[in-house]
Amino acid sequence: MHRTTRIKITELNPHLMCALCGGYFIDATTIVECLHSFCKTCIVRYLETNKYCPMCDVQVHKTRPLLSIRSDKTLQDIVYKLVPGLFKDEMKRRRDFYAAYPLTEVPNGSNEDRGEVLEQEKGALSDNEIVSLSIEFYEGVRDREEKKGPLENGDGDKEKTGVRFLQCPAAMTVMHLAKFLRNKMDVPSKYKVEVLYEDEPLKEYYTLMDIAYIYPWRRNGPLPLKYRVQPACKRLTLPTAPTPSEGTNTSGASESGGATAAANGGTSNCLQTPSSTSRGRKMTVNGAPVPPLT
Repeated sequence: MHRTTRIKITELNPHLMCALCGGYFIDATTIVECLHSFCKTCIVRYLETNKYCPMCDVQVHKTRPLLSIRSDKTLQDIVYKLVPGLFKDEMKRRRDFYAAYPLTEVPNGSNEDRGEVLEQEKGALSDNEIVSLSIEFYEGVRDREEKKGPLENGDGDKEKTGVRFLQCPAAMTVMHLAKFLRNKMDVPSKYKVEVLYEDEPLKEYYTLMDIAYIYPWRRNGPLPLKYRVQPACKRLTLPTAPTPSEGTNTSGASESGGATAAANGGTSNCLQTPSSTSRGRKMTVNGAPVPPLT
């Protein structure tokens, strides 16, 4: 069974911290030429007097180095999700700044630039936070397309049936959810319960927090999950070939008799013609003596 390995955030710090200010990335920005990343304010201030990367000395641009840097939103989202409380503190710092300087304008600024985005809207979760989720039976792509026709024409029941809503801690794994469904529905052990997000099966060791980070769920409603019940796959064991016992005749004359013996479970009721070396010796078939041929 897969076991989750916990690592310290300090082991990831070299990949999450700016080399110019020594802090975690804020508005992570990457140099196109060498792919080194820094805080946006740090690298912009540095490139005002330099044209080379502060880490590898590669030339960013001959005349206008600011044209060769790009905002790295993916890296910034990773930093916010890995460092506890960083996003919340940064949003508070921005709100306090614009409250102290109300006349300051943000050119083309978003709500995040002004610090008006909450952790719930960003999708950030903590281990002890309660997550609302919906669980329903997975019908499959084909069944869903067949039901789409009458619903578009106004026929049939448009309301979803069989949907259940749960409140679970963000640290709960998919394996625990599958066990809950198995016990709730009394699913026999010869079947397995599989949990899906849309049409993709989820790993058993995924937590609800992992699902919120991996898939595009923005907490604008319950976490939509589905389940299906399938027969459990059993590993087939191939029969082993019988090993020849001592004294077994492997000559070509006895191949047909050996095949017949194997078909009859290892014994043969057929009387085989003895070879020339066995002439004059007493032979037995099924325990009964047979007189030698003359």
